[in-house]
Amino acid sequence: MAERRLTHLDRLLSEFEHALRTAVGSSAHAAKRPNPAASASPDSLSEAERVQAGRLMRVNHAGEIAAQALYQGQAFMAKGSEARGAMEQSAAEEIDHLAWCEQRLKELDTPVSRLDPLWYLGSFALGALAGFAGDKASLGFVGETERQVVEHLEGHLARLPEKDQKSRVILEQMREDEAQHGAKAQRAGGMPMPAPIRLFMKLTSKAMTSTAYWI
Repeated sequence: MAERRLTHLDRLLSEFEHALRTAVGSSAHAAKRPNPAASASPDSLSEAERVQAGRLMRVNHAGEIAAQALYQGQAFMAKGSEARGAMEQSAAEEIDHLAWCEQRLKELDTPVSRLDPLWYLGSFALGALAGFAGDKASLGFVGETERQVVEHLEGHLARLPEKDQKSRVILEQMREDEAQHGAKAQRAGGMPMPAPIRLFMKLTSKAMTSTAYWI
């Protein structure tokens, strides 16, 4: 029996379902790798430390919502099947990060960002725009995104309460994975992003992270 080819409508409906599951649903069941915090020592955070750690992890959770949307938008507009497959694979790997952050937020009794649907929609649009520019530009966008994410994670690791080992090991694993994703995109032929685009990416990321810290 011949395999049914997906129409544009099929793909749009699939993307809508993915958006609902990511931005509004729970992802804790979706992780394929064990949570690196499972073996970390139990923490004894003060209330101020718990609030600080929770807000930082909410920002990282929102960032993973955005990462899902970016990859899905790029996959949706990818010109070639190889680039589309690479984006979809990276999105699947990032699900682990989303699930780990979500689990840690529950442990810290901190809600997710109320603006998660907005982060998803805006990031999907950016990803689709990058994908429309061509596969090399799209891969370069991934490489630059991941470079900036690594810098962001290093900043959060410095700001985490010293006693919060559970959040720390999650962010350390995320930093390692993001660096690998960025390197993979560059090896696949990603083109360097012009300085204005790098600045725009940095400013939009700053706006999102600053807002998600509070809301």
